[in-house]
Amino acid sequence: MTKAETILVIGAGEAGARAAMALRENGFEGNVTLLGEEAHRPYERPPLSKAALTDEAEPQAAFILTPDRLDEHGIRHLGGRAAIAIDRAAHAVELAGGGWLRYDRLLLATGARARKLALPGAGPENVLYLRTFEEARALRSRLTPGVHIAIIGGGFIGLELAAAARARGTEVTLIELSPRLLARAVPAAIADVIAARHAAAGVRLLTGLGIERIEAEGARHAIRLSTGERIVCDGIIAGIGAVAETRLAERAGLAIDNGIAADKRLATSDPDIFAAGDCCSFPHPLYDGRRLRLEAWRNAQDQGNAAAKSMLGGGDAYDAVPWFWSDQYDLTLQIAGLPDEGHETVTRDLGDGARLDFHLASDGRLIAASAVGPNGKIGRDVRLAEMLIAKRATPDKAALADGSVKLKGLLAG
Repeated sequence: MTKAETILVIGAGEAGARAAMALRENGFEGNVTLLGEEAHRPYERPPLSKAALTDEAEPQAAFILTPDRLDEHGIRHLGGRAAIAIDRAAHAVELAGGGWLRYDRLLLATGARARKLALPGAGPENVLYLRTFEEARALRSRLTPGVHIAIIGGGFIGLELAAAARARGTEVTLIELSPRLLARAVPAAIADVIAARHAAAGVRLLTGLGIERIEAEGARHAIRLSTGERIVCDGIIAGIGAVAETRLAERAGLAIDNGIAADKRLATSDPDIFAAGDCCSFPHPLYDGRRLRLEAWRNAQDQGNAAAKSMLGGGDAYDAVPWFWSDQYDLTLQIAGLPDEGHETVTRDLGDGARLDFHLASDGRLIAASAVGPNGKIGRDVRLAEMLIAKRATPDKAALADGSVKLKGLLAG
């Protein structure tokens, strides 16, 4: 590519911001434009369900890029502007309110949007969601002592919100349709540890229950459960997952498959358009080409880097080990790889109430690891397990279970 060429990045979140920086770091001297719907500069989203809700001081967005850094690297940031159409033949993007932006290569880093409740009475007047900094500020103002908040959804977001609410003295009832918490994310034994910690903190956990509707209760709200019980509360927050933001890609006629369908180098069905982050799915070589869509901070960073290299004509197949984490109270939960691919689990006691589960394929290959424990207790071991996964190692089961055997030694072996 030449200095006259332009790369346009749609989506000013983690993946888009990282890609814009990586383009410069990999020598691209052309024009880089970073387009975002929010007026804010790119900011980190993980703090929205944690520090932004619990810190004593008023929350401030954790910006990824300062104005000076944007200027230093020659990145043009257009905030508060939405892309509404892609003219693939003309290599141009139409903006809401008028105007077009031309591109030679285009990266879609459009992220995901909060999944909305499809229930009678679940309108915006009754139910709040968390996806943006402004929504975090609105939620924070509701989390006060003596207030009763109902949280719908027992996944990562719902549980992090519950922990934040309890830290602020708010009463919490959490409702989950599945029989247990984190049903799609972590093994049952680790979910049980998380559930016990929430119960000890005073969260009322209701699992395996459906919701019929949401009703007004004067100035308050009521959730009618499938059992007939009514949960009366001062506010309702839904954390039931996210939906890949594919609407722009769909209108442009790009292939969609659980997100914007990308190949191993993150190219879409149009060779001049790439995708990265929460919005896209891709075939993962560690899992026999299984198509994955990962909603994770590190994946957004890693794919931003990888997409930048691919747009510049380089790059290899994206094969980073999936990694997720969540902080709740004094506990950290980390997952490397895909536990649902495992046929056998070997557990290592890390001491101080921490545990690390190794998930093995039928041939003994380590394909995932999941751990929970006090903050600062599990990170190093999970990182070594992640390296073993990337190496496609088949470690001895007895050695995995034995806490006296150093994982670093297994990696060297």
